[in-house]
Amino acid sequence: MKMFNPCFLLTLAAAVYCVPISQINVQDENFAENYLKKFFNLTEETGPTIRRGISPLTKKLTEMQRFFRLQITGTLDTETLAVMKKPRCGVPDSNVAHYSTFGINPKWDRNSLTFRIENYTPDMSPSEVDESIEKALQVWAKVTPLRFTKIYSGTADIMISFVSGSHGDNSPFDGPDGLLAHAYAPGTGIGGDVHFDEDESFTFRSFNGYVLFLVAAHEFGHSLGLGHSDDPGALMHPIYSYRNPDAFVLPQDDVKGIQSLYGPNPDKDPSVDEPEPPTTPDACDSNLVLDAVATLRGEMLFFKDSFVWRSYPQSNKPQQILITNFWPNAPININAAYESQHSDTVLFFKDRRVWAFSGYDLVRGYPKSISSFGLPKSVKKIDAALVDTESRKTLFFVGSEYYSYDEARETMDEGFPKPVDQTFSGLTSKVTAAFQYRGFTYIYSGPYMFEYDLGTGRLFRVLRNSYFLRCTNF
Repeated sequence: MKMFNPCFLLTLAAAVYCVPISQINVQDENFAENYLKKFFNLTEETGPTIRRGISPLTKKLTEMQRFFRLQITGTLDTETLAVMKKPRCGVPDSNVAHYSTFGINPKWDRNSLTFRIENYTPDMSPSEVDESIEKALQVWAKVTPLRFTKIYSGTADIMISFVSGSHGDNSPFDGPDGLLAHAYAPGTGIGGDVHFDEDESFTFRSFNGYVLFLVAAHEFGHSLGLGHSDDPGALMHPIYSYRNPDAFVLPQDDVKGIQSLYGPNPDKDPSVDEPEPPTTPDACDSNLVLDAVATLRGEMLFFKDSFVWRSYPQSNKPQQILITNFWPNAPININAAYESQHSDTVLFFKDRRVWAFSGYDLVRGYPKSISSFGLPKSVKKIDAALVDTESRKTLFFVGSEYYSYDEARETMDEGFPKPVDQTFSGLTSKVTAAFQYRGFTYIYSGPYMFEYDLGTGRLFRVLRNSYFLRCTNF
């Protein structure tokens, strides 16, 4: 059994709780150059070092930054290096928009495929491995005509093995973390095969390791003909992302990709109500309505569906990640969020429950009912929340009213609820998110944001919600 570094899990989200990279050194430069050679086809002819800033090398850095939706600098900065060091698939990337397919032999010429598990990882029981692999294949079978049959001897279309280091295919693994697995496009011989790095710690469901189902489902996408996607919400995005395996639904980008090769599932029962494939929200959507906005240790966090954008002073481009990459136990599709300076926690509200996190850990005793704050039991959900730094009170917005909560005394203030428009002049529609920044209070209502002085109730400006959540299309 391998030891797992929990701080490394946090680098999946470039979390603020780990020690940040302070500067680029020669070792980092060499690592980055090798990364670009492996994943972005940087050749020896482009130059020996990143320090010299040779133009072809700059081009590859730009290509990589565009693919991962980073701020394009053409230089090796700390944010780019952090992405390079995240756990990922060992298949090279390509400069594409959304899903991609392999250029040569991109698909199988039949819909009935066989698979065989050659050996098992000691990290999990054989039954857990079997269930993870079969469930991962069914992710693709649900949306296509593809059907998979397990065999126990001989050569299958998809041969599955757990190996480490050099294992005979000229694509060695690199030890714990880093490269998790790789797979080969459809074809004869090694085509379709999947190799998992046995030096990793694979798990059945726990986020304290790499969930085998998630890694396998990604790799089987390659086995069926898909390349990588630059959509950060796609299963075929190259960087590992934790998601609840019991609630996993194949994202829309992946559905479009695999159906471009094999078509839809002809056996799908239209009477069965299945969840819609999720799409990745776009900060450039002028009609985007955010679920919640909060601050956290100097950053601004913007929540939508399963995602959070992190906007921080060191970068001009907000980073979009899955909420569960940052807080594995957190709910998605939240109603409200805020940072409590009093308890040094961040709190998420969804329906009648609230979750509190210290760092990335769920605080003992949570989730609990929102009535624990003293809210009436008639309140079914909170629409938005913010902390007023001047009064140190937390305001909870519920419909056309709002409540005031005293964090220090842990009680609701007398005289509430009050009508929202009594304090916030001109605000007559539903509050969808709220937060404070540099002395101003920002109230979101749909795609618009209202800027107030909370002390006087004066409205200064009405802005689009993209004012802070900047559109970063190139």
